Amino acid sequence: MGKEECKTMLDALNKVTACYRHLVIALGSTSDSQNLREELKRTRKKAQELAVANRTKLTTLLKDKSISKEDRAEYERLWVLFSSSMELLEVDMKRSLEIGQDFPLKVPTRHLIQTGMTGSTSTVAARAMSVQNMKYEADSNIDTADLKDLQSEITQVSQMMEEMEMKVQVAPWAVVAKQEAGAELKSNLSVGNSSVGVISICEEEPKDDEAHADGHPARGAPPQGRAVTCPGGKQGLKGIQYK
Repeated sequence: MGKEECKTMLDALNKVTACYRHLVIALGSTSDSQNLREELKRTRKKAQELAVANRTKLTTLLKDKSISKEDRAEYERLWVLFSSSMELLEVDMKRSLEIGQDFPLKVPTRHLIQTGMTGSTSTVAARAMSVQNMKYEADSNIDTADLKDLQSEITQVSQMMEEMEMKVQVAPWAVVAKQEAGAELKSNLSVGNSSVGVISICEEEPKDDEAHADGHPARGAPPQGRAVTCPGGKQGLKGIQYK
């Protein structure tokens, strides 16, 4: 029960921090607005609330000396994932502070950058907050007034990460991964849920009549880099299958 609860809480934190990063990317661009600044504020506060809940739960479990060796290994793995998520959140909060200072909205000091991003970010923020539609209530000066709070919160996150290292000492290099690196990219379940296609390598064995003894390709064989069709896949570069 404890492991499933921890996984659920960690998944929620990962989702919110990912949404926060998506919102930070829009800062300073032509998609920037007062609504975006409010979305950033509410999303990062949600992330911090989830971070505190994750820290409290995992710290309690890892300090319990009665848990089995297998359970401890799993909690240590979740702790490393949690620490990584916190590091990403801290980096994005610092980036948000820097860009927010460079691009004030109420008294613009420079033109917004045309990055090619268009449209509202409200859908991303609503997903982070687990609501159907965002309701905006911030004052018109949120773009500058929130910067002080953001700076204070960055300090709090940094302090929390230091306290985490003091309370629970888990060596990241000693934690064994449960799956190979990039395994999620090879999963068929991710196809359709992401705009990034899955790339896999076609294993082609050279035939005797396809190459000369001197290593040059035989007549009629496609040269390196030409598009060919792999079995069961779409057309792509030789040796690569696009699904």
